[in-house]
Amino acid sequence: MKLIELILDDDEAIGVEAISVVENPAIESDFIALNKQGIQLAEISKEKRLLMGALLIPNKPIYRKSGTEEYHIFFSKETVAKASQMYLQNGNQSNSTLEHESELKGLTLVESWIVEDKEKDKTALYGLDVPVGTWMGSVKCDNDEVYKMAKEGTVKGFSIEGYFADKLEKPKAELSTEEGILDALIKILSE
Repeated sequence: MKLIELILDDDEAIGVEAISVVENPAIESDFIALNKQGIQLAEISKEKRLLMGALLIPNKPIYRKSGTEEYHIFFSKETVAKASQMYLQNGNQSNSTLEHESELKGLTLVESWIVEDKEKDKTALYGLDVPVGTWMGSVKCDNDEVYKMAKEGTVKGFSIEGYFADKLEKPKAELSTEEGILDALIKILSE
C-alpha cells in the first residue's frame, strides 16, 4: 500500500484548523478525562474537565481511502512540531468539531506540548505511551454534552482537521505555482 508523507509548505501552509473529538481517532490513541473519578491528582477539589491526549503522532501510518484507492499517510516529527506551533500562532485554540461534522463551542486547547523524553514527560505521569515527537494537548471541556460523551466513552480521542501538502505525490518544484499548491492540499479527516 502506498505511503504518503504530508508536509507543511512554508509559502502556502494552512496547517491544522480544528481539533475534533471522535469515537475512533485515526492515530489510534485515546485521550484520558482528568476528573475525580479517573486519575487521582494531588488535591482535586472539583472536576478539572480536561481531556488530555495525543493530537498528532509522528511517523504513524494513518489509513485513508479515496474512492477505490487505499493508502497510508504520515507526518514527520518536523511537520508535527510545525503544525502544533501554527495551530496556536493562528489563534485556533477554540476551533473544535464533533466527529469532523458539527462545530462545537466550549472546548479550548489550554495545554500544548511536544514529547521530548518519554520517561520525563507529563505523558508518563498519566500512563500514556506515545513516541518522542508526539503533539500532546489538554482541552478544557466546558461543553456539558461533550464532557458527558467523553466520560461515557462515546468520544475517545482527538483527530486533527487541516490542510497539508502531499510530499510524495507533488515534488517541491511542482508546488511553486498556485494551481500546484491547490492540487496538493489534502483535507485530513477521520473516516
